[in-house]
Amino acid sequence: MKRVKADEDWTLMCPHKCPGLSDACGSDFEALYTQYEAEGMAKETVKARDLWLQILRSQMETGTPYICYKDAANQKSNQKNLGTIKSSNLCAEIMEYSDKDETAVCNLASIALPKFVNGGKFDFEALRDTASELVGNLDLLIDKNHYPVPETYTSNSRHRPIGIGVQGLADVFALMKMAFDSPEARMLNKRIHENIYYGALRRSIALAGEKGSYSTFEGSPASQGILQFDMWGADPVDGDLDWSAMREAVKKGLRNSLLVALMPTASTSQILGNNECFEPITSNIYVRRVLSGEFVVVNKHLVNDLDAIGLWGDGVKNDIIRHNGSVQELAYIPEDIRARYRTVWEVSQKSIIDMSADRGAYVCQSQSMNLFLPSPSVGQMNSMHFYAWEKGLKTGMYYLRSKPAGAAKKITIASSSGNKDEEALVCSIENPEACDMCSS
Repeated sequence: MKRVKADEDWTLMCPHKCPGLSDACGSDFEALYTQYEAEGMAKETVKARDLWLQILRSQMETGTPYICYKDAANQKSNQKNLGTIKSSNLCAEIMEYSDKDETAVCNLASIALPKFVNGGKFDFEALRDTASELVGNLDLLIDKNHYPVPETYTSNSRHRPIGIGVQGLADVFALMKMAFDSPEARMLNKRIHENIYYGALRRSIALAGEKGSYSTFEGSPASQGILQFDMWGADPVDGDLDWSAMREAVKKGLRNSLLVALMPTASTSQILGNNECFEPITSNIYVRRVLSGEFVVVNKHLVNDLDAIGLWGDGVKNDIIRHNGSVQELAYIPEDIRARYRTVWEVSQKSIIDMSADRGAYVCQSQSMNLFLPSPSVGQMNSMHFYAWEKGLKTGMYYLRSKPAGAAKKITIASSSGNKDEEALVCSIENPEACDMCSS
């Protein structure tokens, strides 16, 4: 990322002839990498921006590859005392150590956040209690589970990592009458994940007192009283939580090396009728196809809000269908309701990244963060990635979601001279605040 920004060369190396790079991160990686360059170990040298453009083009065409940032994943991990984390799982939210003797395992569950909204208020105490209960259940799962290969048992029994995720964050905002990217929603997002982390730590500390700490606890950041938000340089926002006492308690022992991981929840959120994980709504009306047929699914919160003011009916439903699930062009719907029900295509992607960074301070693994651009461009893509990297995210992007074009486009591949993609890349690097990424 540094060399793309500085328009420098990138050296391709053979891992067999240049050992140790995969085992290093941060300044150690940079020192070893530049040493190999100075020693003439290059397999090939390319322009960093040329390679970066190939990645961006692939993402624009296929939605992949995912991007995870190795330095952030390792420097902000409670497993940093074990060695270098080199990869993630399929959904890019699990950041756990593996080597030739042990293969990391993710033990996951998600919390249905709308269940904690009562009378327009959020019950943080009940949320902490639920997170605590999940820690007990997932910790027991580690002992009761079937392991297909011994390396998975070795890893799980030594480090005892778990991952508590969420679903229905957008539903919570709708129930509490907040627009997804409003200051109130941004603060609630922080408090929700801070309370989950607090409740999880509380139970893991208690379990350590009953059953003992995980075997590689000594030397971990937690054993020194360093918590996830310390590694982000962030300050807790919920004044009701006693983090000073928690910091002292965690030094005495922790049952689980990792506690929070925000997975996609694509299937379980459908079962429970919630919006996926921490994402904005994708559409206010859509057709769901299952074995028994096709069903029109309408945003229940929007229906309730419109029904409360006497607006809901077939005419409104047909208007929403006509506008492809959006209510932004329906002027007869009050402005505050339209703001509340902007779809993910109408919310600034900068807001999605900001909110991921906000809650990242309480997520000791990572987050399956999708980004959404109807018609992605090189400038938008580059700006989003650099913004996520500079915000310190561990997962810079899971999938890129885009909309299909209405008709096939004829395209040409420009030569390296006069390349419009290169011009867009340079523009987005030199003018990050002016990039289209910041708009909806």
